[in-house]
Amino acid sequence: MTTSVHLATQLAVNVLDARSLLAAFGVLGVGVVMFAETGLLVGFFLPGDSLLFTAGLLCTGSADQSLHLSLGPLLVSAAVGALAGAQFGFLLGRKAGGALLARSRSKRLLEGAQRAEELLERYGHAKAVVLARFVPVVRTVLNPMAGALGVPARTFTIWQVAGGLVWSLGLTLGGYALGSSIPNVDRYLLPLVGLIVVVSLLPLLAEILRSRRAARAQEERG
Repeated sequence: MTTSVHLATQLAVNVLDARSLLAAFGVLGVGVVMFAETGLLVGFFLPGDSLLFTAGLLCTGSADQSLHLSLGPLLVSAAVGALAGAQFGFLLGRKAGGALLARSRSKRLLEGAQRAEELLERYGHAKAVVLARFVPVVRTVLNPMAGALGVPARTFTIWQVAGGLVWSLGLTLGGYALGSSIPNVDRYLLPLVGLIVVVSLLPLLAEILRSRRAARAQEERG
């Protein structure tokens, strides 16, 4: 009976809510979500940023005592899921080309694919792969797009590992550091998650501004 109740609780999990996912699946769930969001097109709606930050927060004693995670296994799960997912998405793109995206009817997913292709064209392979990690939806579709567009496997692997580690470990440790320094910080979880999503977009915004300044300077010299 207890097993049935536990199974029903897991099946009733809200996949859009980070705390609900963590309560149901714990550290292992973080790795699964990271893999799905970065490797499977159906995972574009998953809350990657907020999940990592919330999980890091719940590794501290200042957060909700009914749900406590271990930092070491969490970091391993987050990193492995993020890196394996991106590599799988790349290989999927190599095999299936653009067929998977062509079949999709999701406007949000198709818009993300367009932005991913623009990133690859504008910033080059290495920089685009790193920047995409910090943009929801784009980090899902850029990996198969990179495979479909023929990005060299070695280049993709090196930079997806670099970007994946900075993203997954950075957000997780950010949540842990904040939770360790501010008592009862989980009371302000929603605004903090919103803030962390905005902060995660700063590398992309900085690169856009830099590119515009460079283009404007080139026009003035021309």
